[in-house]
Amino acid sequence: MPETYVQRRDGEGRKDLRYPAAPEPLAVPIYDNHAHLEILDGDEPLSLTDQLDRAAAVGIAGVVQASGDIESSRWAVDAAASDPRVLAAVAIHPNDAPTYAANGMLDEAIVVIDELAAHPRTRAIGETGLDFFRTDEPGRPAQFESFEAHIALAKKHGIAMQIHDRDAHEAVLETLARVGAPERTVFHCFSGGDAMARVCADAGYYLSFAGNVTFKSAQNLRDALAVTPLDRVLVETDAPFLTPVPLRGRPNAPYLVPITVRFMAAELGLDLDELCAQLAANTLRVYGSFEDQPTGD
Repeated sequence: MPETYVQRRDGEGRKDLRYPAAPEPLAVPIYDNHAHLEILDGDEPLSLTDQLDRAAAVGIAGVVQASGDIESSRWAVDAAASDPRVLAAVAIHPNDAPTYAANGMLDEAIVVIDELAAHPRTRAIGETGLDFFRTDEPGRPAQFESFEAHIALAKKHGIAMQIHDRDAHEAVLETLARVGAPERTVFHCFSGGDAMARVCADAGYYLSFAGNVTFKSAQNLRDALAVTPLDRVLVETDAPFLTPVPLRGRPNAPYLVPITVRFMAAELGLDLDELCAQLAANTLRVYGSFEDQPTGD
């Protein structure tokens, strides 16, 4: 197991911090293509093994562990090296890039991500991108610098890229078009609408939907899902965040993916097993097999 590197999610404002009961298992196994399992949450936090065992029990065969700084990237690689149910994604988060830059450490951080990206269980650069919600104008040049460096790393290592895009749709799409996107580009926790979904699909990008597709206020996400070709759709938790309805506010985890997938199948009017088979195929096409044996303990 990876050495302990934990962040504790603040429970303030949430009324129920118990992990929910497990949903009905899926008959066709699928994958959670974006989670942050190093972040502890809830009244009784789950270990990595607990998370993966609970997920496996309901048909979630593997998890792509995403990162946002040097420490979480190292943790992701250690987790993937220790358990065949985990693949790693490594990156400096766009909201952390200005801090690294202000400390004169962004170039050094990119070098570390480059080294971690070479590990055989690292299958994506992510999450990287642009965030104009939390980062104001002075910090944005560092975000662009970091984003373009991460794009180059994904191409160099021949792996996928997971994009964080918040209130920056046009700038993200322009950057990808100008610099040239990696062959397998995923919009993690897709946040656009149907028009953007069509643009992304035409460009060959993948759209990953999280539990917020179930939120009453998120009609734009349901509209986007409806027009996205099925061979470009992925599913994720972004755990411990974005717990799907009717469990909003409680801790999220990969074992809750079946709730989101059943909702997606109903929205699309698809047979659940058919959608699961497509999601599994899409995930393996983007990240490769989970079956390569880990190289760690």
